[in-house]
Amino acid sequence: MTFSELNTPIRTIMTPGPVEVDPRVLRALSTPILGQFDPAFTAIMNNVMVMIQQVFQTKNQWAYPIDGTSRSGLEAVLASIIEPGDKVLIPIYGRFGHLLTEIAERYGADIHLLHCEWGEVFDPEEIIAEMKKVKPKIVALVHGETSTGCMQPLEEVGRACREQDILFIVDAVATIGGVDVQTDNWHIDAVIGGNQKCLSVPSGNAPITYNDRVEKVLIARKKVERGIATDSELAEKKAHAPIRSNYLDLAQLQDYWSPRRLNHHTEATSMLYALHEGLRIVLEEGLENRFARHQYHEQALMEGIKGMGLELFSDRRWKLPTVTCIKVPEGIDAESVRSMMLQQFGVEIASSFGSLNGKIWRIGTMGYSCRKENVLFVLASLEACLIRHGVKLPAGQALQATLDFYSND
Repeated sequence: MTFSELNTPIRTIMTPGPVEVDPRVLRALSTPILGQFDPAFTAIMNNVMVMIQQVFQTKNQWAYPIDGTSRSGLEAVLASIIEPGDKVLIPIYGRFGHLLTEIAERYGADIHLLHCEWGEVFDPEEIIAEMKKVKPKIVALVHGETSTGCMQPLEEVGRACREQDILFIVDAVATIGGVDVQTDNWHIDAVIGGNQKCLSVPSGNAPITYNDRVEKVLIARKKVERGIATDSELAEKKAHAPIRSNYLDLAQLQDYWSPRRLNHHTEATSMLYALHEGLRIVLEEGLENRFARHQYHEQALMEGIKGMGLELFSDRRWKLPTVTCIKVPEGIDAESVRSMMLQQFGVEIASSFGSLNGKIWRIGTMGYSCRKENVLFVLASLEACLIRHGVKLPAGQALQATLDFYSND
């Protein structure tokens, strides 16, 4: 049996992730491989650490990627700080709060949950009141919930966590590189980012950062694996249970990313090249300019959606700037419209999960996909496919409204 050469179709990807990869990142992926302890490569590792610090707006010493998808970053942080029986408070306002719960449960946490309706976010005071009642070791919270297009305010919760000596862990997978995330100013102890969204890098590693409060927990649980540990490390007794995961053990990964370069795994060399270039592009554009660009094209997209006569699922102060959710018109098969857009126009948008599946479409304007031509194309293809599905709408008004917005700016 023979197999043909890869020849993937050209797509305009307007989902909440993955998004289109910046061409400069694709070029970086073809950079020749270096050994992971080659000084030329460890210099690249050091540069990536500094760039993560800058993009995450932190002075934390520890800022590096976990090899794997964004979920690997979430699990590495939670696995490394949760000991069996630890109280963990997780406020859930969409699908990915449930993911944090799934991970924490598997590491033996004593889970305490808060829920609000999908499409809403929490009043910070509600979370803070629950913190005082539960007295958890950890509060784990999603910043940008792509399943609902909502963004949870963090600053007040972070301040309260610090005052109560609670570790504050934030999933910023959907916001890093596209929305303001102030790690230090908001008193966040650990932040997990994602490649495949606003950074416009292929999924394959997950940039994280954590402070000395988290490091203290890691050191108390540190166990260096046999075969690379020193005699003193083998003889050392720990009062705390060791981190259960070997691969996602931040205590060992920290040694790998330190000047010690303790061998833990073979680094995903090409993925690190891609992340290096993705971070460099973010910093070259400038954080404030990048945040403004995402808000600008978000507004242009919303003008077109309203011009088409469609209803936004959430257009309130807590809307996530990188994801716009649209209510599916009554009687329309949401998946049929998505399929036609992909087949006829090569444009991909997303459905949602759980109770919102089939009821909303989600359009991502993230990273390299967050461009004027993409916004215009997704509106044109959505309008055309809705008309083919029998929806009565003011033909042409979506693009005119968006063009007006771009012209008047």
